[in-house]
Amino acid sequence: MAHSDRDAGRQSVCYVYGVVPADVEIDEDVRGVSAPPARVQVIRRGRVGVLVSQIDGGRPLGRPDDLVAHKELLDMVAAVAPVLPMRFGAVADSPDAVADQLLSAHEDELAADLENLEGYAEYVLHGRYEPEAVLAAVLQENPAAARLRDAIHGAPEEEARDARIRLGEFIGQAVEAKRQADTEAVVRELEPYAQQVRVREPTHEDDAMYLAVLAETSRSGEIEQYARELAERWDGWISVRLLGPMAAYDFVRAPEA
Repeated sequence: MAHSDRDAGRQSVCYVYGVVPADVEIDEDVRGVSAPPARVQVIRRGRVGVLVSQIDGGRPLGRPDDLVAHKELLDMVAAVAPVLPMRFGAVADSPDAVADQLLSAHEDELAADLENLEGYAEYVLHGRYEPEAVLAAVLQENPAAARLRDAIHGAPEEEARDARIRLGEFIGQAVEAKRQADTEAVVRELEPYAQQVRVREPTHEDDAMYLAVLAETSRSGEIEQYARELAERWDGWISVRLLGPMAAYDFVRAPEA
């Protein structure tokens, strides 16, 4: 398997999305990456199959629409069947090359990985502190931070520079402590619903939690209800967002030929 930037200039290459059980069927109107969007097909060998589409090898991949199409296809399949996602941008010379290099060569391993994922999907639970609320909490809980805030108020910018830096450090440390406590609490509360939970790295300074959850798709309703209750409990403090079901990106190793 190769990456797309090695195939520039070729007339047509086979784009690879992910590995699925051989009995998965894809509607003829399902489209993937490229412009115009290309039809997605399943190439099968034994007990496993791979989702592919033909694309123009001379067209660089990496546009936002390509990334969205790649993920949306995998997440659509993951809602009804196990799928092992390939990394974005994986291509091969032809469908036969994919089948020979990936499926035939690794059928037993891929089939076992898919069997382990049967009935499961990933959900992402993301929470972000409301900036004004968390600042108010830090100032209330930390008298030193409150004194710094008072000292900064109305002072010339240059004179207040050191105080602003120290206040920023206070706030950063306080948010980190709250993030750790809130994350640990939610991980414990997710135990009845989840097979595995992985903590993702924060993507924003105000992130309260960022969790990848592997759970049975039959429990989607329970996970959605938990997320709603969490949002109500933390209203005005943390905004909560649930994504999924989606492909188990955080819990499987991308297949490689």
